[in-house]
Amino acid sequence: MKERYNFEDLKRIMSELRQKCPWDRKQTHESLKKYLIEEAYEVLEAIDNKDWEALKEELGDLLLQPVFHAKLAEEKGLFNIDDVVDHLCKKLIERHPHVFGEEEAKTAEEVLKNWERRKAEKRKSVLDGVPKALPALLRAYKLQKKAAAVGFDWKDIKDVEDKVKEEWREFWEAYKSGNLEKIEHELGDLLFALVNLARFLKIDPEEALQKANNRFIKRFSYVEKKVKESGKPWSEHTLEELDRYWEEAKKMETNNPNRSS
Repeated sequence: MKERYNFEDLKRIMSELRQKCPWDRKQTHESLKKYLIEEAYEVLEAIDNKDWEALKEELGDLLLQPVFHAKLAEEKGLFNIDDVVDHLCKKLIERHPHVFGEEEAKTAEEVLKNWERRKAEKRKSVLDGVPKALPALLRAYKLQKKAAAVGFDWKDIKDVEDKVKEEWREFWEAYKSGNLEKIEHELGDLLFALVNLARFLKIDPEEALQKANNRFIKRFSYVEKKVKESGKPWSEHTLEELDRYWEEAKKMETNNPNRSS
């Protein structure tokens, strides 16, 4: 073991793993897809927890993925990691003419505006560039932002509120009809409208839902704790009892100024 390794060491180690490790030899671009997603979310979790040691480790795990994919591509004669780095550097220079060129941008908003203008000039559709593989909530948010950037947007939050209410009524009518295909259709429209509301309020819906997930886990863990302390199995607890535990958990959060999201 060396005292300290660098990027060149990483490339060498990756090559050796592809030659000598049965698991690494077996991998393909397709088999690695799930790990890329998992590692990205573990990076996000480390950031949310402000765990900087974990962030250092998780960024390394995430970095492994492009290095691995580039190695697979190199073996096929397509490109290597140096080509990836070269392409990235050129893209960064191209995307920052206010730093490396003659364009001026004094605020972050101006930078984004100029960037969107340059991208729009190259794309066939305003909605191009939003990956289909994104989580549906995040994809909806990005699609709406792109449409809003060219003026396809509500003027007032009251309009957004009315749209959400309209979609709720249509969903409820579909629910009463019992037609599952129609219910799914209208539920999708309702969720899309709620994402629009979040965007209009400058709230990231993906982050808002993630925080709601975390609150649910925390509160449900309290309910589990109370069930265990009672000595009775879940089946012997009424919904009213479980709901009372749930409300206790919520009250504890309210009384704790340092509670998490």
